[in-house]
Amino acid sequence: VQPSTIRNVRSWSNIPFITVPLSRAHGKSFAHRSELKHAKRIVVKLGSAVVTRGDECGLALGRLASIVEQVSVLQNQGREMMLVTSGAVAFGKQRLRHEILLSQSVRQALHSGQNQLKEMAIPVLEARACAAAGQSGLMALYEAMFTQYSICAAQILVTNLDFHDEQKRRNLNGTLHELLRMNIVPIVNTNDAVVPPAEPNSDLQGVISVKDNDSLAARLAVEMKTDLLIVLSDVEGLFDSPPGSDDAKLIDTFYPGDQQSVTFGTKSRVGMGGMEAKVKAALWALQGGTSVVIANGSHPKVSGHVITDIVEGKKVGLTRNLTVTSWFIGRLAPPLLKRLSLSTSKLNSLAIGLRQIAASSQDSVGRVLRRIRVAKNLELEQVTVPIGVLLVIFESRPDCLPQVAALAIASGNGLLLKGGKEAAHSNRILHVLTQEALSIHGVKEAVQLVNTREEVEDLCRLDKMIDLIIPRGSSQLVRDIQKAAKGIPVMGHSEGICHMYVDSEASVDKASRLVRDSKCEYPAACNALETLLIHRDLLRTPLFDQIIDMLRVEQVKIHAGPKFASYLTFSPSEVKSLRTEYGDLELCIEVVDSVQEAIDHIHKYGSSHTDVIVTENEKTAEFFLQHVDSACVFWNASTRFSDGYRFGLGAEVGISTSRIHARGPVGLEGLLTTKWLLRGQDHVVSDFSEHGTLKYLHENLPVPQSNTN
Repeated sequence: VQPSTIRNVRSWSNIPFITVPLSRAHGKSFAHRSELKHAKRIVVKLGSAVVTRGDECGLALGRLASIVEQVSVLQNQGREMMLVTSGAVAFGKQRLRHEILLSQSVRQALHSGQNQLKEMAIPVLEARACAAAGQSGLMALYEAMFTQYSICAAQILVTNLDFHDEQKRRNLNGTLHELLRMNIVPIVNTNDAVVPPAEPNSDLQGVISVKDNDSLAARLAVEMKTDLLIVLSDVEGLFDSPPGSDDAKLIDTFYPGDQQSVTFGTKSRVGMGGMEAKVKAALWALQGGTSVVIANGSHPKVSGHVITDIVEGKKVGLTRNLTVTSWFIGRLAPPLLKRLSLSTSKLNSLAIGLRQIAASSQDSVGRVLRRIRVAKNLELEQVTVPIGVLLVIFESRPDCLPQVAALAIASGNGLLLKGGKEAAHSNRILHVLTQEALSIHGVKEAVQLVNTREEVEDLCRLDKMIDLIIPRGSSQLVRDIQKAAKGIPVMGHSEGICHMYVDSEASVDKASRLVRDSKCEYPAACNALETLLIHRDLLRTPLFDQIIDMLRVEQVKIHAGPKFASYLTFSPSEVKSLRTEYGDLELCIEVVDSVQEAIDHIHKYGSSHTDVIVTENEKTAEFFLQHVDSACVFWNASTRFSDGYRFGLGAEVGISTSRIHARGPVGLEGLLTTKWLLRGQDHVVSDFSEHGTLKYLHENLPVPQSNTN
C-alpha cells in the first residue's frame, strides 16, 4: 500500500520498479511486483552496457543468449514480447576493425615484401558507419538465437520522425500489432546509421523525443499500450552521485521531481543514454500507464534469470506497494485458530470498544492541553495533533484491524496495516468494510492494507512518508523491523512473557483464582500468564497444592524451572528457556526466595509487558509495584486486564514495551503528539532584554474543558 495516496507524493525504492497511480486507456499500471505475472505485453530494453563486451568492441554473446532464452520462455507462455536493443554500433565496430586490420596487413605485405608487419594504427570509427555495418549482423545473430526456440523475430529500425509524423506513426503501430498477432518478436532499434545527433531539450510538451534507446523504449511502450517495460542496465540502481565515486550512496527513496538531489554522471561507457536518460524515460512511461522496472542485466549471478524473475514478481528492481494476495492455509495449531476466530462475543466486545473510541474522539485532535500567558498579549497554547502516517504490523488476530483503524481515524492519522497471512481473507473483508464506512466522508484511502512481507521491507525505507511503525508480535519481529526501518521511529510491542509472583502472604483463594484467569481464560493472548513465580515457603502448602490441582484440571502442561525442579523427586519436564511465550495451555513454574528475587527474575527473563504480585501485604505489594520496570504492574489482579478495552481506552493499537512516548496499552492518546501555538502582537525577544520594556509573566491560564476543532 502506498502512503503516496495519503500524502500526495510518489516514491521509489532503491532499485527501480516504478509505478504511479495514473490512469491510462489500456488500464492501470501494476501496483506491486506480485501483479507483474499478469503482464501480457512486455517491452525489454537492452542497454549497450548489457549487450556489449567490456572492451566495447563486439557483443557479450553468453549474456545475449541468456536474455534471448528468457524472452523466448515468456513468449512461449503466450505473452507478447518486444525487444529494444542496442549493440549495432559495437557489433559494427568489431566488423570494421577486422576489415581495416585485414586491409592494412595486405597492403603492408605488398609494399614491404616481408611477412613482418609494422604496428598498425586503427583510425577513429564514426558511429553511424559502425551502426550501418553492424545492424545486419546483429539481426542475423538474434534470428539464429531465437530459431533455437522455434520463435521468429523481425527487425524494425525507427527514427524520431516515425513517431512525430502521424502517418508513419500509424504505419509503425500497425506493423507492430501485426507482428505480435503472428507470434513474432519485434526487435526494435533506432536507425543509428541515419539518425541525426539528439538536440538538447527537444522534447515536445507531453511527448518524449526519441534520442536514445531509453526514450525509444518508453515511447514504444506507451504507443503499444504495454503492461510492463523492463530496462536492463549495468548498475544496481539509482545513486546520489556517479556509482564509481567514493561517496556514492544508493538512494532508498527517490521522489519524482526531485532530480536536483541527484548528481548524474556521464552516460554509460557505451551507448547514448545513462541513468539520467533512464529516469526520464521511466517517468514518462509511467505517466502513460506502463509499469517500469530498472534492474541490473549484466551481473553474472542474476543475468541468467533477471527477466523471468521480474515477471514472476521476485524482488528484482523495486516497487511501490499495493497488492492483494491469496494464501493457502494448512493445518493450524489450536491457539492460532483461536486467535483467528471472530466469535460473537469477540464481535460484541469489538463493537462496544469502537463506540467508546467514537465517543472519546470528539475533541481528541486540537485539544488544548496547556495555556500560558508569556507576557501581556502574548499567549502560548499546547494542542494535540496527529502523528501522521502509521504503519502497524499486527499478529494473526483479524479483530485488530477495525480496532487499530478506529484509533487511527479518531486520532486523525493515516494508516497502513499489515496483518498475519493466516487471516488474509478476514482482513480483506474487514478492510473493505472499513473503506466503505470511510467513503461516506470522502476519506476512503486513509486506511490501506499491506499484504506481503516484501511490501513491509520497502515501506520501512520511506522515512519521509511514514512517521511511526508499530510492530505487534515477537521480539524477533520487533528487532527485524527496527533493523529495516530507515530513520522511522518504532514503537515496540514485543512478546508477552507475563509473570505472576505469589508471595508468602498471599490469599489461598485469590491466588488460585488469579492464576486460573491469567493462564486459562485466553492462553493465546499476549497478556496471558507464562511464568508463575512461587515463594519458597509456599511449597507443600495447601495454597500450592490448590494451584497445582487447578492447573491439572485445566489441563495446563507444567514446565519446571531449575530451582523448582531441584525440590521435586519426580518433576515435570524442565523448562528449556525461562524466557518463553507459550501462547497455549503451558506454564513455567519457578521458585524464588523473596520479592526482590522475583523482581530480579522478571527483569532478567521478562519482556516488560505485564507482571503481577499476589499478596495481602500492602508494603510488599507497593515495593513490587514501584520496582518492577514493566509497562503494566498489578497487585491482586489478573494479567488479562492489560488491555486497551479493559482500561477504558476503547481499543489499543498495541501494548508498548518501549519507554518513550507511550507505554502499556496504546490507545487514542498514544497516537497523538503536540505542537505549540503562540499568538502575539508584534512581540520581539529584544523587548524582554535587561533594558527592554516588557517582562515575562509565565502565568498558567485555565484550559477549556472541551473544544472542537
